[in-house]
Order: sequence, then structure tokens, then C-alpha cells
Amino acid sequence: MAKIELKQPIVDEISTAVKDAASLVIVNYSGITVAQDTVLRKQLREAGVFYKVYKNTLMNRAFQGTVYEGLLESLTGTNAIAVSKDDATAPARIISNFAKECPALEIKAGVVEGIIYDADGMKAIANIPSREELLSKFLGSIKSPITNFARVLNQIAEKGGAGACEPSAPEAAVEEAAAAAEAPTEE
Repeated sequence: MAKIELKQPIVDEISTAVKDAASLVIVNYSGITVAQDTVLRKQLREAGVFYKVYKNTLMNRAFQGTVYEGLLESLTGTNAIAVSKDDATAPARIISNFAKECPALEIKAGVVEGIIYDADGMKAIANIPSREELLSKFLGSIKSPITNFARVLNQIAEKGGAGACEPSAPEAAVEEAAAAAEAPTEE
């Protein structure tokens, strides 16, 4: 078998891994220990992120003619790819957090939802919370006014209804003005 026939299945594997991906991050892993790499892989796997080391020439072949073609200049040195099909920020977020403890790990570039970013752009994306976190914050902001309204209604009910409540200052002023207007005037 020729060398190209042996390498084609790997190129196909890379193409399949990045097809329909929400995000892809190229990582320079040179200088990290096996133990650190094992911990990183576990964190990525738990988040549903595909992480694997490939030869740059094979990634180059797989990326040609795709949206990932802009990453070809980043394929120098020892690289791995982290791919997520669901959470667009997960690979960058996990790798960036891990790099705080392991400075040898470096994000080189990436693609998020079809847009190519350099290392600084990927670091900015790493600061975006996960989809679940954003949804919970959104639901919390929607729930807050409703909860406050329910508390006010509950307090009114506890005091014996709307009639038992004293009017607020603006309402009292309106009632006094109305009573004064209705009072007979002496002429």
C-alpha cells in the first residue's frame, strides 16, 4: 500500500470530526506533562468535546476547501484539535481555564460557527458563559419581577385584602384633594 492510502482514512476521520462542528480550536500542547494532558482530556470529554492530536499535514489536507482553511497558517509545531458539535464556547472555555494552571498550553486559533478567530479572539470567546448558564441567567431575570409581584400580592392578602391597606402617599394626597374640592365653600 502507498503511504497516501494509509493516511487517507485519518484525513477522512478529521473531516468527519469537524463536519457540522459548532467550534474548533487548535491548541499547542507542547510542554505539558502526560498527567496534565490526561486531566485536560477528561475535562473535555465530560463536556462532550472531541480532542485529538493529528499531524499538521493531515489536518492541512482535511481543512483544505472547507471553512477551516483559514486555520492552515496556524498549523505549525505540535498541535491538537478540540471540536464541539453542541456548545460553541466549550472547547475554548475549558482549554483557557486549564491554561491558567498550565501555561504551556496555548490556544493558537479557532473557528466558531463558521467565523475564524485568532488566539485573542478565542480567549474572548472563552469568557462567554455556556449556553446553559446563559439560559439560567435569562430565566432568572424573567422570574425575578414575577416573584416580586407575587410577594406584594401575598403581603396584601395577609393584611386582609386591598381595602385593609393604607393608601400610599400619592393616593392619600389625591383623596385629600378630592375631599377638599367636594367640601362646601363659604361665600
